[in-house]
Amino acid sequence: MPPALTLHVLPPSHPCMAVEAALRLKGLDYERVALVPGKHPEVMAATYGEGNTTVPGLLVDGEPVHGSRAIYARLDELAPDAPLLPDAAIREAAAWGDEHLQPLGRRLTWCAMHFRPEALGTFGGAPPLDPPGTDFAIRYVRASWKYHGITAVRVAEDLAGLPAKLDRVDAFLAEGVLGGEQPNAADFEIGATLRVLHTVGDLHGLMDGRPGTALALRLFPDYPGLVPAGALPAGWVPARD
Repeated sequence: MPPALTLHVLPPSHPCMAVEAALRLKGLDYERVALVPGKHPEVMAATYGEGNTTVPGLLVDGEPVHGSRAIYARLDELAPDAPLLPDAAIREAAAWGDEHLQPLGRRLTWCAMHFRPEALGTFGGAPPLDPPGTDFAIRYVRASWKYHGITAVRVAEDLAGLPAKLDRVDAFLAEGVLGGEQPNAADFEIGATLRVLHTVGDLHGLMDGRPGTALALRLFPDYPGLVPAGALPAGWVPARD
């Protein structure tokens, strides 16, 4: 009998998107449990152990596996065909995507919504929020800034360093680490973050036309949400070379 798999997610989370894509690639059936934002750290810690408060988490016959990279490795053990982490180069790229690129998917999108809170509704596939909904979004975005430790200074540093990170992704593609005939863990890990970043209209000038952006849109075509261009303060987004 195949193991019983239960995946704990937050619907807008890009690491969760990446892991779900990996499960689909493996052809493994799983139960998807969508947690309530704000309450999820308590549930995750109770399920996956003290200190493990973030998503995603996977239960394999009740055995907890926490974090996207650990989940990829466990999926390769469960279903060796279509390996997600077949060699060191892909493992290193997935680690880079997790540690260096993935946090920008949170900080830059929440920063953009600080200036355009009505856009929060679009991430649920709905129109921009009405005034009462925007009041809620303002409180929610402020709480998210606090939870993720976001500051304007940190966001400005993220934006200044983003072109080099996009260049690194395109180098992975040129080297064949990403973008192969069969997607791997690094494709999913990096592609999901780029897909979320592409919901920020102010970043389109840096991202559009790049091979990495094309990969992200191909792997994750249906991700909702758009913060219109003009949300981020003038001069924060560097010009494209």
